[in-house]
Amino acid sequence: MNRYKGQLRILVAVDCIIFGFDGKDLKVLLIQRGFEPEKNKWSLMGGFLEANENLDEAANRILKQLTGLEDIYMEQIHAFSKVDRDVAERAVSVSYFALIDIARYEKQISYDYHAEWFLINEKPDLIFDHDEMVELARKQLQFKAAIQPILFELLPENFTISQLQNLYEGVYKTTFDKRNFIRKLMSTGLLIKLEVKDKSGSRKGAYLYKLDKRKYNAKLDVFFNYIHDRSELAQQN
Repeated sequence: MNRYKGQLRILVAVDCIIFGFDGKDLKVLLIQRGFEPEKNKWSLMGGFLEANENLDEAANRILKQLTGLEDIYMEQIHAFSKVDRDVAERAVSVSYFALIDIARYEKQISYDYHAEWFLINEKPDLIFDHDEMVELARKQLQFKAAIQPILFELLPENFTISQLQNLYEGVYKTTFDKRNFIRKLMSTGLLIKLEVKDKSGSRKGAYLYKLDKRKYNAKLDVFFNYIHDRSELAQQN
């Protein structure tokens, strides 16, 4: 096998930022690192690329190994390559973010690696450059949510307007006026109101909705213009 002579061998790692939504709050799934350096400190789900796999395969393997999760929405974000980012050895890390509805996957998550959900705004300090990864993932999520319906990956198929508003406020780090939020959201014509109520929060209950995916694809520009205003708000925070 031919090799490039005189070239440094560098480790390639994969780190996964797993965002979850429980109907009220946006959260991130973290684990306690089980080995040195930084043993017992909080970390993203991560591991090293193996010789027989590509980056996507590594991300899926690591996610399943550390959490038990598979077949969920996941997307590559960025490569982190500061020379001193890992104190043990020179390593480049490629980050991914994943989106899940916590209620749907709660029973599937493995807690063998001390996985724990944290409120996105109240997470502990993370090892290496993992805090930077989380922040960049959140910005990427804000951007992608403006042009694709990916936030609905965080919601159950049927959801309330309050749940949707809580989600967008968590992602964009802002607070929306409820009446204005509902008015603008309903003006898009992209939500289907169901004749069923969620009564878990009150006796009166709240109507459930679902996304009309057919209309969404046909009226993508409407949704983009609506969320674009929210993105500008987020940039100010």
